[in-house]
Amino acid sequence: MDTSLLPLLAAASAGGEPPVWLQFLPLVAMIVIFWFLILRPQMRRQKEHQAKVAGIKKGDQVLTGGGLVGKVLKVDEHYAELELGQNVKVKALKSTIADVIPPGGTAAND
Repeated sequence: MDTSLLPLLAAASAGGEPPVWLQFLPLVAMIVIFWFLILRPQMRRQKEHQAKVAGIKKGDQVLTGGGLVGKVLKVDEHYAELELGQNVKVKALKSTIADVIPPGGTAAND
């Protein structure tokens, strides 16, 4: 076995410890990757959802968080009155509305 590698390793380790900022570099890189892959897209989706819910108007068809599909009859600051069927009206929190179904969209069971 050639032992010429051992003096090179010993000389490299004799140089001292690496700078402190170099030790924190992997942690900073993980935080940056976490930000761009997880937090930033989630914030973007949340803003889009809030804008969609804020733009609900009478006549829109919406999907609630519980899976109910209804037509919006009345909207105020915090609530939306939905018609789920003939003479079936419910009052739902606007924050529980999961999606606004575009015109021409059909339900999954139709």
